Amino acid sequence: MFYETGQRPPLLKHDPFKAIVSPRPIGWIGTKSKAGALNLAPYSFFAAIADRPPLVMFSSSGRKDSQRNAEETGVFTTNLAGRALLDAMNLSSASAPPEIDEFALAGLTPVTGQLVDAPVVAEAYAALECRVVEVKRLVGLDGIESENTMIIGQVVGVHIRDEAIKNGRIDMGLVRPLGRLGYMDYCDAGDVFELFRPNWPIT
Repeated sequence: MFYETGQRPPLLKHDPFKAIVSPRPIGWIGTKSKAGALNLAPYSFFAAIADRPPLVMFSSSGRKDSQRNAEETGVFTTNLAGRALLDAMNLSSASAPPEIDEFALAGLTPVTGQLVDAPVVAEAYAALECRVVEVKRLVGLDGIESENTMIIGQVVGVHIRDEAIKNGRIDMGLVRPLGRLGYMDYCDAGDVFELFRPNWPIT
């Protein structure tokens, strides 16, 4: 099967784009409004995009609370959503009004960042404190603006709970990070294995 985007064949009842680009890590974005309201929301359009300096991005479809707060305050956190926090993560995805505190809604504990004035999920095994470096409205080949805006942040602080560290590394088998697949499907990284890059020339 081959088709041009925008011309999906009848056999495919749903757009498979997000299923093909998967699993996608979940950026559980914590922000605080200028008025002091806390916000927490999961984004599957999320990625680490550089390590020198460490940069992450999340992409918001429409100017939602997370984007607005990050733009106005210049900071946000991204929290590692592990399997143990699946239900809380899902609750925080509700389209709640700006004044609703998703931390309280999901039964989570907000902790103010050490370096940024944005909330960290205390229950998360790890979290990143970020300062906004760029906000970019995305554009397609036709020059028409997308509904999505990309927010890029530089990581300035790292939180890791001690119990998540094993042999000097984060124990991903314990954390079991959640990933978004296509449609309404999710997965977790419970089946962890190592794979080393081969040296060149390959023998």
